[in-house]
Amino acid sequence: MSLEIRDTEREGIAIVALKGRLTVNEAGAVREKVAQLLAAGRKNFVFDLGGVDYIDSTGLGALVICFTTIKKAEGAMKLENLNKRNIELLVLTKLHTIFEVFSSEEDAVNSFFPNREIKRFDILSFVKQQEALEE
Repeated sequence: MSLEIRDTEREGIAIVALKGRLTVNEAGAVREKVAQLLAAGRKNFVFDLGGVDYIDSTGLGALVICFTTIKKAEGAMKLENLNKRNIELLVLTKLHTIFEVFSSEEDAVNSFFPNREIKRFDILSFVKQQEALEE
């Protein structure tokens, strides 16, 4: 299954929705989409990973490269709508300390505006919830 990449805009923030598997075969397309959006003047990004059921090491690397590229362009990148498996991947690789993660698009977009109330995704709470479910 190939990766679908769809971009929209909300309040000046580029929303990049991914659907499918983020693997070595698709990583270049994600980096290319970010380059196109940066060239079009976008600086701030929210990556909606709700439709991503699998991320391999190259796909994860592509997200890190996108993060770095956007940051060098004086922008910011946030993640939203991750499934359990992808949250566990961020925790395992300690990338949850780099990426800001949100449960909803609204919270992710609001995080770009300092005067708005935001609800951050609490990874520690999520991990405890999952452990309780497994008992």
